[in-house]
Amino acid sequence: MADMTSPVPVGQPPTTDAVWVPGATFHMGSDRHYPEEAPAHQVAVDGFWMSATTVTNRQFGAFVEATGYLTVAERPLDPAGFPGAPIENLVPGSLVFAMTPGPVDLRDLSQWWVWTPGASWRHPEGPGSGLDDRRDHPVVHVAFEDAESYAAWSGLELPTEAEWELAARGGLEQRAFVWGDEAVPDGRYLANFWQGDFPWRNSADDGFAGTAPVGSFPSNGYGLYDMAGNVWEWTTDWYAVRHPDQADQPCCVPLNPRGPDVEASFDPAAPQFPVPRRVLKGGSFLCADNYCQRYRPAARRPQMVDTGMSHCGFRTMKRPPAAGERL
Repeated sequence: MADMTSPVPVGQPPTTDAVWVPGATFHMGSDRHYPEEAPAHQVAVDGFWMSATTVTNRQFGAFVEATGYLTVAERPLDPAGFPGAPIENLVPGSLVFAMTPGPVDLRDLSQWWVWTPGASWRHPEGPGSGLDDRRDHPVVHVAFEDAESYAAWSGLELPTEAEWELAARGGLEQRAFVWGDEAVPDGRYLANFWQGDFPWRNSADDGFAGTAPVGSFPSNGYGLYDMAGNVWEWTTDWYAVRHPDQADQPCCVPLNPRGPDVEASFDPAAPQFPVPRRVLKGGSFLCADNYCQRYRPAARRPQMVDTGMSHCGFRTMKRPPAAGERL
């Protein structure tokens, strides 16, 4: 087990924007918010490097230009994976958020998520939309495979859920938000989230109705930006409906936990879609206090690995080398 004081390793960080996250033992999860965040439990995580921001359209575009990579949203759909879907929908595309004209049933996500042929990271709202003024916004509409492929090309990795949450907390133990316990301290908006009645009325008091350029809000205690709001971020952990009970691990604090097996991640409410789900962290510009106050470090949600959306992105990280290895 690494020294939990985690001095910065000798040598250069893996990228110019990488920030060192010192290892620590901390309380992961929350008993005060949504059921899937419970129970709060102690974990120990070794130190690592993490990119200061989410991957931008500019950065992802460089990857695509260098490799010719085609994202999942840009590939035709396999009819076998979508039983009963209209044939006209089995074309490249993605799910795009559409504001509703008025209040709707918040239990029905189809009211504001629209399958949009032609939507992808290049065309965030579908054909006719583009990236001219969004080069420094987080890339969106990326499935897990897309994020993992970018990370591998960069010589980097994606974080586990525990690593991501440790980094997001920025040294603050058991606080509700990245910056403390108040959502809007002294009237200051410190993240990009929804102000108003979701999904039909957004005052955009934080300055943004959609995604914001990365780094538009103050960094956390480790120098990491947008660890709350803007876009949800992929982690490598398979999703389970709860964290493990501490009683299941009575002997010790888990070190560098990796989450459950893939079998736990399938959605029992949607057996017609046997697609495993991984954990997303951090919330997005669509998180609203009247619906989804998940722009918090403990917050988590499942995402099918083959599905990108207009509020899903990622950031990369690198663990320091073992003895005798090179960074």
